[in-house]
Amino acid sequence: MKLSLRQRTEPEVNLTSLIDVVLLLLIFFMVSTSFVKQSQIAIRLPEAESTAIVEEVPLQIDIMITESGTYLVNGRELINNRAETIRNALQKTSGNNSNLPLTISADANARHQDVVTAMDVAGRLGFKQISIATVNDPVE
Repeated sequence: MKLSLRQRTEPEVNLTSLIDVVLLLLIFFMVSTSFVKQSQIAIRLPEAESTAIVEEVPLQIDIMITESGTYLVNGRELINNRAETIRNALQKTSGNNSNLPLTISADANARHQDVVTAMDVAGRLGFKQISIATVNDPVE
């Protein structure tokens, strides 16, 4: 029995459709790309003749109480720990705006009376948004 071998034909790759797709993609990207040419305008900005110092009213007030009973209002240490000094510092810092949120954070070894004094002064000034900051111990 004689088996005849067929001649193998080489497969043809038709590149016409591939070229069409590549050209369509090229045209699509060229049309959809926006070329912005920014014009340059010479602007002469005005200059200030005097510098006025404006004190900004903070968005929040922080009272920190150290272990030794020292008060810090927004990072500024008070000269003593009397209630009048705390009241004056809060009024000056808040600009007499008692609607600002107030946070009291005290050292773990600070006296309870120092925290109560700060809360009392803030309450008498009309602060309603008083919160006490705490720190959670990491879970072991």
